[in-house]
Amino acid sequence: MTRFPESFLWGGAIAANQSEGAFDQDGKGLSIQDFLSNGVTKPLDSTIIPQNLKLDGIDFYHRYAEDIQLFAEMGFKVLRFSIAWSRIFPNGNEESPNEAGLQFYDKVIDCCLSYGIEPLITLSHYETPYFLSKVYDGWRSRSLVDFFERYCRTVFTRYRGKVKYWLTFNEVNALWNFPLMGAGVMTDKEKLTKQDLFQIAHHELVASALAVKIAHEIDPSMQVGNMVLGIYNYPMTSNPKDTLAVLEADKNLNYFMDVQARGYYPEWIKKEWQKYDISIDIEEGDLDILTHTVDFVSFSYYMSRCVSATPEKYQQGKGNMTNVLKNPYLEETQWGWEIDPIGLRILLNRFAHLYELPIFVVENGLGAIDELIEVDGKKTVLDTYRIAYLQTHLEAIAAAIEDGVNVLGYTMWGCIDLVSASTAEMKKRYGFIYVDRDDEGHGTLKRYRKQSFTWYKHVIDTNGQNI
Repeated sequence: MTRFPESFLWGGAIAANQSEGAFDQDGKGLSIQDFLSNGVTKPLDSTIIPQNLKLDGIDFYHRYAEDIQLFAEMGFKVLRFSIAWSRIFPNGNEESPNEAGLQFYDKVIDCCLSYGIEPLITLSHYETPYFLSKVYDGWRSRSLVDFFERYCRTVFTRYRGKVKYWLTFNEVNALWNFPLMGAGVMTDKEKLTKQDLFQIAHHELVASALAVKIAHEIDPSMQVGNMVLGIYNYPMTSNPKDTLAVLEADKNLNYFMDVQARGYYPEWIKKEWQKYDISIDIEEGDLDILTHTVDFVSFSYYMSRCVSATPEKYQQGKGNMTNVLKNPYLEETQWGWEIDPIGLRILLNRFAHLYELPIFVVENGLGAIDELIEVDGKKTVLDTYRIAYLQTHLEAIAAAIEDGVNVLGYTMWGCIDLVSASTAEMKKRYGFIYVDRDDEGHGTLKRYRKQSFTWYKHVIDTNGQNI
């Protein structure tokens, strides 16, 4: 029996800063990512750009037609990608957009549509324009709400009637741990107060709701979603204090999810402000703007984690830019990320129960070291480990759908090998398509289909009946 609805959107996901390259072409401005040469690090306070892989990614800027054709060959129904804000407004605060940047995304969108692939566009994917970070300290400044509004109006108007699905901020809750990545804030995290972080969050929440409002005004058929870094938290033990620690840890997700999906600050958030003696600067009209809630919720999912009231008692694990306690029941990836498909099913059910909105799984995948070999005269990667990982996670989504969860679609992260966001390396590969490039930037950039390419094509062909 088919467990996935006929309308299910199968596809993959990439990000501009990890794929496009061409950082200095056709009028593009710098983004904070052009300075993140070692992954999650503080950018240089300089106009001299360090040499790093992110500068030219995998050259999607010039090879998008070839790559999208490969996605179409797999049968993609949707492609999640991001617009580089600094391609449209090089500094972020210009009055008029960069036409060459808009024309590039014209071509990408039209190419997708020519193959029947729905674009799912992220407006801000960890790449605040560098000028806005350096001069305004990113989203610490209320001015960014106005700049973001202008950016949104520009792209919504330009792509009206072509792009139905949008996301506002990628993994917006990353702000709490990585204010530079999540909000373009140059000030060292250690110098930011709770007041600062909550105020930054308010600016982003207002901007996100404003994007929803503008999209619906410009094109009522547009669907705008939020996006969070999704991690399911287990109590380390049955000690009630550990479950209480989970309640605290869940606030990382709930803060942004509750406001964007419900349209107001719930009482528990107001209590958080009181607890830390926070006074949020809420301008007139902000609360009305927040009532423009998202049309669907979305999240990335790579792992779960264990939480304890006494974490020092347990072995530390590794996580997706987060601190975790090692779960003795789970296996790990080569990067120490624990593999937990059941956690994905649980998280889908949790979001469905809390928000009663459609849900999009917009990132999930396995980063691994792949070996390019020759089989029957063709170069490929026998990535059975990736297939096994994706099989279990797609089975979890199918089970959640049977539970009654309305899942719109699934976009596997890094459907073509990309530069890693957290470590700025190529050897950590996610894709169905191998890109000939190494950590030193050497290689032909030629694309090769992996074993998982054929497997995913079959999954889509059968609408998930044969995972």
